Amino acid sequence: MGSLTPGFHGRPRPQGVALPPGQYVTEDFPVLSAGPTPRVDTATWQLDVVTETGATHSWSWADLMRLDQEEPTVDLHCVTRWSKFGTSWRGVSLDTLLADVASAADFALVGAYGGYTTNLPLADLLGGKAWIVHTYDGAPLHPVHGGPARLLVPHLYLWKSAKWVRSIRLMVQDSPGFWEQLGYHDYGDPWREQRYQGD
Repeated sequence: MGSLTPGFHGRPRPQGVALPPGQYVTEDFPVLSAGPTPRVDTATWQLDVVTETGATHSWSWADLMRLDQEEPTVDLHCVTRWSKFGTSWRGVSLDTLLADVASAADFALVGAYGGYTTNLPLADLLGGKAWIVHTYDGAPLHPVHGGPARLLVPHLYLWKSAKWVRSIRLMVQDSPGFWEQLGYHDYGDPWREQRYQGD
């Protein structure tokens, strides 16, 4: 059996910073996707919210830009174990988007251009916990990171923050998304290491 280089103790953890278990800190912003990167023009981009009764509420890019904008600074935690601290975004809170949407739903299935989906409890999209973001670090969000717009739900693992967001279907019963159907956890709390079903 080989030995570790003397003094090697793994990746360092920053002092005085809360880091979920099993994570390491990176300055990079790794690109991980389940398929090819969609290229969506803002001239044709649209976000649809469909309630459990089938009522549809739609926003064009211009509509999204007219809404109140917020600038959250949040930490990101990927299921592949990297964390990135202090990321800066600009976008629209889901509280703002859903303020006039009548629904008795408890769950949401978020859909993306390209076909990706992920499921979340509706409560995790409200209360200042989630945004549709279009700007990262002062610049338009690059397509490889989900531009022109992505969902941002920073308190859950990053696969829940669907890139290239296209739709939000509100549902009375939960329905698993892409990774959840392949064995990933339905909720995905990084502080409880909910990476896979059964965690």
